[in-house]
Amino acid sequence: MITFRGPDTPGKRPLPTFDRLIRPPVHSLKVLGLSLALACSRGPTPASAPPPAEAQKPADTHGLAVAPLAGQAVAVLPITMVLADSAAEGDSSYAPWHDRRSALARADSLIAETLTGRGPEVHWVLPPELRKMARRAPGMLTDPDQMGQAMMRAPQLNRLPDPLRSSLRTLVAIAGGRMVFIPAALGFARDATGSTHATLSLVLADARSGNVVWRSLAAGAGATPDAALEQALRTIFPAE
Repeated sequence: MITFRGPDTPGKRPLPTFDRLIRPPVHSLKVLGLSLALACSRGPTPASAPPPAEAQKPADTHGLAVAPLAGQAVAVLPITMVLADSAAEGDSSYAPWHDRRSALARADSLIAETLTGRGPEVHWVLPPELRKMARRAPGMLTDPDQMGQAMMRAPQLNRLPDPLRSSLRTLVAIAGGRMVFIPAALGFARDATGSTHATLSLVLADARSGNVVWRSLAAGAGATPDAALEQALRTIFPAE
């Protein structure tokens, strides 16, 4: 059995204030043919845990302030859902994304590059390391690719549902920290001008309290799916 120490344990480093994690919207793009617009609402908050994410308008992109996470371990789940409309799928630039396994690996790689490059003060525990942990603890840790994290794209979820929450509690007990960064779903669409649009549903959740402390729809456009996703990811860490 794994025992979790509460946030008010004597001698334990004080928790950061997570109401500073949400910055005003900095970018919003309408994506044709796909509907991944997310919103979240305030719910009951345990007194000792960070509060849920503030209510956000559908399709808002919210930058993530990483200062409260500096020096902490944050597990980054692998993405498990990539969608595209017929126009995007039919374009030659989408060829590297046609195979599902390749598409998921490509998205994970671009997400990891952005997190480590633009948020170096955080110790991001990336999907390859989480998979190694799961292999070293069979029967104890759920496969990080099979936790059902895509459900977190749903706008009404401002808390982690079980069994996802229990799986993440066990995961962070080994990975360290308490926060989990969840890329829930990625969608591509292509407009009449030939631009590809990417929308990426993102969640930061407290695995111990179960609260969603930040939620965003990162949106971007570019000549290719890679360029569109890279542009969307840049909106998470807007320049100061």
